[in-house]
Amino acid sequence: MDDIDAMFSTLLGEMDNLSQSLAETTEEVPTSPRRSTFGFTNLNESLNELEEQDLDALVADLRSDSKTSEVSTDQQTGRQTTGQSAESAMTQQSEPAVASSSSSNAAESSKRLQMSEPQTKADKIKLALENLNEAKVRHLIVKVLMSDGSSKALMVDEKQTVREVLDKLFEKTYCDCSVDWSLCETSPELQIERGLEDHECFAEPLSVWTSESENKIYFVSRPQKYVMFKDPQLFYMWKKKTASLSGINEQEKQLLLKENFGGSTVIVPDLEGMLFLKEDGKKVWKPRYFVLRASGLYYVPKGKTKSSSDLVCFVHFEKVNIYTCINHRQKYRAPTNFCFMLKHPCIQKDSDYIKFLCCEDEHTLLLWVNSIRIAKYGTVLYENYRTAMQRASPSIKTLYSAAHTDKSNGHVTDCPHEPPPDFIPPPPGNTQG
Repeated sequence: MDDIDAMFSTLLGEMDNLSQSLAETTEEVPTSPRRSTFGFTNLNESLNELEEQDLDALVADLRSDSKTSEVSTDQQTGRQTTGQSAESAMTQQSEPAVASSSSSNAAESSKRLQMSEPQTKADKIKLALENLNEAKVRHLIVKVLMSDGSSKALMVDEKQTVREVLDKLFEKTYCDCSVDWSLCETSPELQIERGLEDHECFAEPLSVWTSESENKIYFVSRPQKYVMFKDPQLFYMWKKKTASLSGINEQEKQLLLKENFGGSTVIVPDLEGMLFLKEDGKKVWKPRYFVLRASGLYYVPKGKTKSSSDLVCFVHFEKVNIYTCINHRQKYRAPTNFCFMLKHPCIQKDSDYIKFLCCEDEHTLLLWVNSIRIAKYGTVLYENYRTAMQRASPSIKTLYSAAHTDKSNGHVTDCPHEPPPDFIPPPPGNTQG
């Protein structure tokens, strides 16, 4: 009982320290709920970078919000006038003055609604600056970096998902809409990156960036994004030799997908093995035996056996995101450069509450990172993949059709966007995401 009391007291202390750490981090986040730009020095610069059609759309949205607000105000005024009229009838007061006031408010509202449309880009920017803070839906202007070093200014609202933002980028860049395209968040300070999941609200991870943050959003192709669905044998037959895994055919892959992702819940890969764990506050890494479960990541503490009774919970996935690390061999003296990190999204600086793990090779890193994603997101991840496949298929068919038409007419042209070499058709049956 004494040991249990001591453990409970230690646990309460750790929870208190974590709460204080997150509170300190939250204080660093800008308190203004109307931060509108990410990747730009100021709002005016971001508006200037917007394409003309995006600026027009932003102005139209803001004017629509303004009209809705004015109509609501007029309705409120009307209700107040009705109440005053009732009282007037009871007390035999005259109504012309009230009616005149109401007519005056309506005239002013009408005048505001009938303002001339802004003509020049400078006029549109001025109008946008005046109305952004009063908008009912927050609009964000984000600088998205491309793999070729260029960038695009993108206007999104706070309710849009990553999938919707990707679709918008497809239209602007005319790329092939492959399932590999991703929006990636990078943190130069922590030297980490994470591919945003398609179902996530795009504004949420950006909202915890500090005003001095150098974090960036990249639009890049990441073949490993849905590798668990393209090559499910790597995750569900990982104990077999690599040679036997490479010989698996398409029908066997589809069977694995049906067995592990076809039900109401996803079956998490039964992954286990040795990983290097960084000790808190030190640049010392110790090998520990880890086991992946649907509820979280577990490990065997020093001096314990590998039996299930000795497993200790390392972390639950609900409140943490998984990030891959960049050059942590130099930064933290990691045994290899194949590291990943588990942390709360609000933690933006080095903290004892960040969990660092290191793998022996790139393949092991691929297995752990994506298996943890499966455990964290479950069926949602598979739905994201199927939706992405639906979006990609028409685009690829169009490209193939155009290329075939050109060749049949005796014209040989290079397809500007070749489909990915590992492209596979959607799984049979209903493909609705």
